[in-house]
Amino acid sequence: RLAGGVVGKKVGDGFYAYKDGVAQVPVEPPVPEVSALPPVWVSPKAARRAELYQLLKNLGASIETAQAPSAAALILVAPLGLDVTTLAAVERLDPTRTIGIDMMLDDAATKRRVLATNPASRPDMRDAAHALFAKDGKAVSVIKDSGGFVTQRVVATIVNIAADMCQQGICSTKDLEVAVTLGLGYPLGPLAMGDRYGPTNILEVLFNLQTVYGAPRYRPSPWLRR
Repeated sequence: RLAGGVVGKKVGDGFYAYKDGVAQVPVEPPVPEVSALPPVWVSPKAARRAELYQLLKNLGASIETAQAPSAAALILVAPLGLDVTTLAAVERLDPTRTIGIDMMLDDAATKRRVLATNPASRPDMRDAAHALFAKDGKAVSVIKDSGGFVTQRVVATIVNIAADMCQQGICSTKDLEVAVTLGLGYPLGPLAMGDRYGPTNILEVLFNLQTVYGAPRYRPSPWLRR
């Protein structure tokens, strides 16, 4: 963007297009109209499972509690680092009815919910999940399958790099937090971010991302592991 001169408001183009100095934020896609929502079954391995159950209750969902989903159920998984496709295969779930939801962050603290389909997801199940999680007016994004959704990958990578920097003595933990909050404008420093979202969760995201992609950039820092 910098090389192309697309630097934001002063040139009228950047992450957003600008008209008369006002960012043109894309309109939210309409929530699908679903005549009847299917019952919902939640994977026993879902992250923040108790909170996900409470959210579903608040949204008025019909929740199945049997050990296995019925033939009509929308199947929800909430992976940390893994993709929906892998998790459906590992847990032997019907991929056509399996949708993922990102539950690494506290739902009350987020402005939108993120769902992920897999290549086999049925459109009616995708639309049902979208309609269900938008019932209280919160924005919902539906993305294609990927390990760690978006937030998990970004947050885990930031925390991991910070841990490596501290281990290598590039800076002190205090200086790092001050530099990132004051210099980059982050609301939290990377180490405080890791504490808030849970170092165990961050580590699980990294391990699973490395399993899915095999990329060395997801290698957990020894400092973080210890």
